Amino acid sequence: MRIVMKPVFHPTKWPNFSKLKLAGSLAVALSLSTSAIAATEPSPPPAKPTPPVTGPAPTQTQTDTFHNEAALLPQDAITHHTGIFDKRKISYTAHTGTLTLRDAEGAPTARVFYVAYTQDGVDPAHRPVAYFFNGGPGAGTAYLHLGAAGPSILSFPNGNPADGANAQLTPNTESWLAAADLVFIDAPGTGWSIPTDAKKAAKAFYGVKQDAHAFAKAIQLWAQSNNRQISPRYLVGESYGGLRAIEVADALAQDQNILVNGILMISPALDMTLLDTANDILATSFVLPSLEASQLALQHKLTPENAAGRLDSAYHYAIGPFLSTLANTPLAGNAAQDFYEDVATHSGIPLETVAKERGMLQPEAHDVRSRNGRLYSLYDGTFSIADPFPEGVENGASPDPILDGFTRAYGSAFEQYAATSLNFRTPLSYSLLNMKVNEAWDYRDGGSPIVRPIPTLRRLLALNPTLRVFIANGYYDLVCPFASSRWVAEHIPVGRNRIALHTYPGGHMIYIRADSRAALAQDAKTFMTP
Repeated sequence: MRIVMKPVFHPTKWPNFSKLKLAGSLAVALSLSTSAIAATEPSPPPAKPTPPVTGPAPTQTQTDTFHNEAALLPQDAITHHTGIFDKRKISYTAHTGTLTLRDAEGAPTARVFYVAYTQDGVDPAHRPVAYFFNGGPGAGTAYLHLGAAGPSILSFPNGNPADGANAQLTPNTESWLAAADLVFIDAPGTGWSIPTDAKKAAKAFYGVKQDAHAFAKAIQLWAQSNNRQISPRYLVGESYGGLRAIEVADALAQDQNILVNGILMISPALDMTLLDTANDILATSFVLPSLEASQLALQHKLTPENAAGRLDSAYHYAIGPFLSTLANTPLAGNAAQDFYEDVATHSGIPLETVAKERGMLQPEAHDVRSRNGRLYSLYDGTFSIADPFPEGVENGASPDPILDGFTRAYGSAFEQYAATSLNFRTPLSYSLLNMKVNEAWDYRDGGSPIVRPIPTLRRLLALNPTLRVFIANGYYDLVCPFASSRWVAEHIPVGRNRIALHTYPGGHMIYIRADSRAALAQDAKTFMTP
């Protein structure tokens, strides 16, 4: 994921994201780095059916001189592979390297890391290209790369999914490569994307608008250098990457004259105010159906046959009686007690806790997540570990079992994968979650205190009559709940019929569950198939 992390709003710095994994223009003239390398020795066999065959990248003259961390990134590497995807043998090329972003004077401002997988022997004009990025802000794209869509995935032990220490790289037979070429891009300051001047990085890249312009230019650079300007184009973003996908689609159109064919958003943050459960009762209402779905699943009462009906009923209770009660004059006496009992029944949260919160449950609160000696995750309301602080602790000191736990393995696994399968070796650590980037993020939009991407999405759908949108949510996600996506989609006046909503058993990182990963992959590939 990588993730839009759970927002915590502070009046002195609004908004600030402390637990997120979870989506003025920059006058930038950016260009592709000309670095390339001929692989000098074969890389060790990867976790794929066949080892990579390395070959020389085109030899070009490197004109830029980089310093500090930016100088520690190697030249580009090209490897050749075969794999079985959707029961078909596919030969493909992996190009791993960097794109150089530049300022208005042509000076480098960042080396943007990417991995591109392109199928061999097909017509590139008609082969779709999917551009991937995670969220956070501050998350690297290793989550989607090794979790969902790439040719290899990080598999966690059967029966013990929390065991990140023993996770293994394995072939991903459901890779999205079966339907499209894949380009995974790390945002500046995350993964192996390195700003050239750390002191200027925040102003240049760490904000909604700056970030969108940088991604749009990076995509244009890759498409131009690979002659893919007319290929069908899709953006894939997870968590904050959903908001990012909307903004990047707009920046591509306005800055680069590139129109996208589709936007795929996984567990998206579509509007940050709709995640602010501390200050917005609509956001509080959106969390309740996910709490209810989590409780039903833990009680083994949620089945494939009844899930749609159960989720629909939970949604209508949350935005109906529950929301209207919160918006009205606060209840007292027996009426308040009846309301709290209703909320406890729907949410599975103990009545005492519901009453203390006056029905407005804060999902990140330790006393909401801690029950019967177990600490439940914001990222999957059914997933828990033994509570290290059963007596209670400040919310900020309460770890998340998923974000702070086994998913950290994606970072070191990606370093191993890049070195052994992609022949890309660097002494730099892969920055899976960069909280400095997260804390520095600028959510403003000109004079507005916070960017509002929904009007941008409405405009994109109206201006591009063939633009299609795919939104995927997990039932048990308390960070970016499915109810938020549904509510937003239902209020789009133009192009609502081009927005496909999908829900799956799982949490914020839908793909952690093998069955849901397969279902998500199949739906996404169908969406991108011409």
